[in-house]
Amino acid sequence: MNLGKKLFSCLFIAFTAFGCISNKRVIYMQDLPQDQNAFSLGEMVNSQFEEYLLQYNDVVEINIKTPDPLLNQMFDINSSGASSMGGRMMMGGMMNGGDIFYLSGYTLNDEGFVELPVLGKFKLVGLTADQAKELIEKELEKIVRGEDNFVRVRLGGIRYSALGEFARPGKYTILQNRVTIFEAIANAGDLTVTAKRDNIMLIRQYPEGSKVHRINLNHKEIMTSDFYFLRPNDMIYAEPMKVREIGTGVTLLQTTQLLISLVTVILLVYTTTNTN
Repeated sequence: MNLGKKLFSCLFIAFTAFGCISNKRVIYMQDLPQDQNAFSLGEMVNSQFEEYLLQYNDVVEINIKTPDPLLNQMFDINSSGASSMGGRMMMGGMMNGGDIFYLSGYTLNDEGFVELPVLGKFKLVGLTADQAKELIEKELEKIVRGEDNFVRVRLGGIRYSALGEFARPGKYTILQNRVTIFEAIANAGDLTVTAKRDNIMLIRQYPEGSKVHRINLNHKEIMTSDFYFLRPNDMIYAEPMKVREIGTGVTLLQTTQLLISLVTVILLVYTTTNTN
């Protein structure tokens, strides 16, 4: 049985070394030695934030108010009058991850246009929300002059998708103007223990197409990058570590159970062979 003992020892060392993840890497607020600092004061990091450019198929709220009550009724796409004037009433139910303005907003079509009652068509793709607002205001001034005109253009929060090694993968919408990538991850239940935090894939939409970026969440310089703040329609994909890919246990208990099962099979085969 010396061979069996040697096999058991080798397999135990291999699995405990490579087949599980230490609790010290995942448990919060541990009792650590006093020579390890609990915190360190860092320097101020200037965040990089670029204005979002409207994309094809984005849903936006466009709210217009004037001193003229009749015009206001026409601009209100939720009223029956707006429906007769060609305003787009969005039909369907709200879903998890859906846009808050899906039922009452305007969708940029495949050519990047929206059509407003009375004012006509506007190409908004590639513009910021403020630029879209200014464009509509100029056209509104041709119909109603005065300082009492009001135009607002905004998105229905930050919509994104979380795929792969998340506790709750899916499609989400956070009703904020700015959302960091860590807030988005927390909103999806955090990454699993086996997620590759140093090699996150982020697929970002641009007016001219899509780009795939690789992000290291373990590096503090992520806060100074263009990827610290999420943009609407971002897709985050977290790949699994090798420990998940090769099918070994994540915890010591899982690894031990797998090890015992494997050693039992080996010893059974070895015993049967020697008996014969």
